[in-house]
Amino acid sequence: MSTATAYIGMGANLGDAKATLTAAIEALRRTAGVIDAQSSSFYCSDPVDAPGPPYVNAVAKLTTTLAPLPLLQTLRAIEAQHGRERHFRNAPRTLDLDLLLYDELKFSTPTLVVPHPRMHLRAFVLKPLTELGALNTVIQDRPLADWLAACQEQPCEPI
Repeated sequence: MSTATAYIGMGANLGDAKATLTAAIEALRRTAGVIDAQSSSFYCSDPVDAPGPPYVNAVAKLTTTLAPLPLLQTLRAIEAQHGRERHFRNAPRTLDLDLLLYDELKFSTPTLVVPHPRMHLRAFVLKPLTELGALNTVIQDRPLADWLAACQEQPCEPI
């Protein structure tokens, strides 16, 4: 059974967001097929192209035997356990879990695109990725550090 490294973007801006992210990380740690789960610090950021209160964001780094699509199903199940509803694109949410990276894999299906197609534009993703040691990751033919430098104006503070 081979293992992969997957990075999961995590965010919440409804309810007790910190507690929800902490519970989501614990749920990932208890998931069959997840060997290890580490979390970045939590960050506060404003919603992007959406209404609602500020977000609490983090990134989880997983060592897993789950393939990308079963991992996505796991993420959706954890979101549902925390009351995630999908009323409209970018709606405020109790929990959002996005598969950002899965080893060096690049692919696109109707339900999943890896690497995540907008991750390189979001300081609230890039800062926690850097914290977890992904600074040398290449996204769309540019190092993560270059993308992060381009996002320096986005408010995203550790909390």
